Amino acid sequence: MSLVRLRTFIEVYRQRSISSAARQLNLTQPAVSQHIAGLEVAIGRPLFERQVSGVIPTSAAEELAADIGDKLDAAEAALASARARSRDVAGALQLIGHADFMAEKLAPELAPLLEAGIRVRMHTGDGPMVTQMLLEGHCDLGISAHPVTDTRLKSETILTDKVIAVAAPSVVQRIKQAENFAQTLLQEPLLAYNLELSLVEPWLQHNRIELAELMPAMVGQDLRAHRSLLVQGIGWSVMPQFLCQQQLDSGELQIIPPPRAHTEINYYLIWMPSALRQPRVAHARQTLLWRLQHLDQSK
Repeated sequence: MSLVRLRTFIEVYRQRSISSAARQLNLTQPAVSQHIAGLEVAIGRPLFERQVSGVIPTSAAEELAADIGDKLDAAEAALASARARSRDVAGALQLIGHADFMAEKLAPELAPLLEAGIRVRMHTGDGPMVTQMLLEGHCDLGISAHPVTDTRLKSETILTDKVIAVAAPSVVQRIKQAENFAQTLLQEPLLAYNLELSLVEPWLQHNRIELAELMPAMVGQDLRAHRSLLVQGIGWSVMPQFLCQQQLDSGELQIIPPPRAHTEINYYLIWMPSALRQPRVAHARQTLLWRLQHLDQSK
């Protein structure tokens, strides 16, 4: 039972389509069909029900995928890393993620990749854009605060951080001294990541503050822009602590004391399993996982 047939099976299983698997594997559709047919003969059971819109895994396919899927990914990643250590990994690596995280957390950890001759291309986008660019093959690795829900993608947590409400000291004092903390807070201008209040709403709900009709004064997906306004005494915001730790240490910003507690945010490194067949991508993934996870643990 060859590894090639097993990889073809896993790709068809994940894509739910022979044609999509063929594109990912750079094979013809007849070749993919032959691999699946040969595997079905080897195990003596059908693996997929063919339909006009794609294929549906049988119970035998579900069992086989559960048994070998992650193991096969790990084996291929290990082989690719070994190849990367023994030959040139030079080439362009396409990365996509949140702009502020890419600039303040990821960029300092890219030195080993650049020293190895890898040319890094950084792109910015929100969670849905990260997923789309990875699935379409336009980017090799992604970083997102959105948990992965698409089964065609794999991920690992690279950072867990506090999410805190912050403002300039004068604004914080005004809020703390008010008779009605929640009302005074919500009357201050809010700087938010998006209109859906992705970071703000969970913080308010966790602290039992009624959201009401809260309309941000400013919306922007690079929270460093919010930070520059906050230090000027304009409004308040909710953001990961790593983005404002320097300003907290200098006294330019202060934490707005939460009535109950801070919330948390997770960042994930995300990839397509098939992308790890490229030594460059496998090497970069392993390097970034180690460096970013080690950085998180050393805090």
